[in-house]
Amino acid sequence: MNLAGKTLFITGASRGIGLAIAVRAARDGANIVVAAKTAESNPKLPGTIHSAAAEIEAAGGQALAVQCDIREEASVQAAVAAAVARFGGIDILVNNASAISLTPTPATPMKRVDLMLGVNVRGTYLCTQACLPHLAASAKAGRNPHVLTMSPPLSMREHWFAPHTAYTIAKYGMSMCTLGHAGEFRPLGIGVNSLWPRTAIKTAALQMIPGVDVAACRTPEILADAAWFILTSDAKTTSGNFYIDDAVLVAHGVTDLERYSVTPGTKDFVPDFFVD
Repeated sequence: MNLAGKTLFITGASRGIGLAIAVRAARDGANIVVAAKTAESNPKLPGTIHSAAAEIEAAGGQALAVQCDIREEASVQAAVAAAVARFGGIDILVNNASAISLTPTPATPMKRVDLMLGVNVRGTYLCTQACLPHLAASAKAGRNPHVLTMSPPLSMREHWFAPHTAYTIAKYGMSMCTLGHAGEFRPLGIGVNSLWPRTAIKTAALQMIPGVDVAACRTPEILADAAWFILTSDAKTTSGNFYIDDAVLVAHGVTDLERYSVTPGTKDFVPDFFVD
């Protein structure tokens, strides 16, 4: 099974992990809806919905660039409608867009708290709700629909909360959507899972966080390849899981992970958050 002819609605796909997942699917001949906010280039954050669409089409897929703020219901509904008008439906939703602030409570203004909760939790819930009728139709048509959310395994341990309570709540909110929607949508035949990296991933967002050694990270392609294995699995029997990228690859026989190292030969990677 591959993703040829499948339509993926990917939030935050203008750069980084979302774009890597899109390009991997495009290599199969998938249709990709690039649902993201950035329509004009920014020197601090390279990549727009249009540059992403061009990269996706160069990889062999069809792309639809849609400027979308996933915090706004009307914006998401319009993006979903545009996707269905162009490609006839939606088979896969990837909830990738996310906001981050690794700050303690006194240093996290409410505007930033609202942003993280709005993008991470509300955005994930809203996009899932908006895509649901089309995912259900995909299931009825035997097209193996999935929802994949880039969020961590749930772990109610103090040390994951104390340094950045607001961010942890926002990311765990995404994971709680996975937990609830997996059970809710299982009778419909829709697979709902989360995926998270074991190591820090080199992205533009990571490079804006001080103190992270980017040379000791992995590339977004490790998540793209892991996502591909999840999205090509049987949705009826693959749901409610909180996957870690390298474990997915090893389970599918990919044991040489050197290709994903930013710096070849790295043994001690910067660990990501939330992995016990």
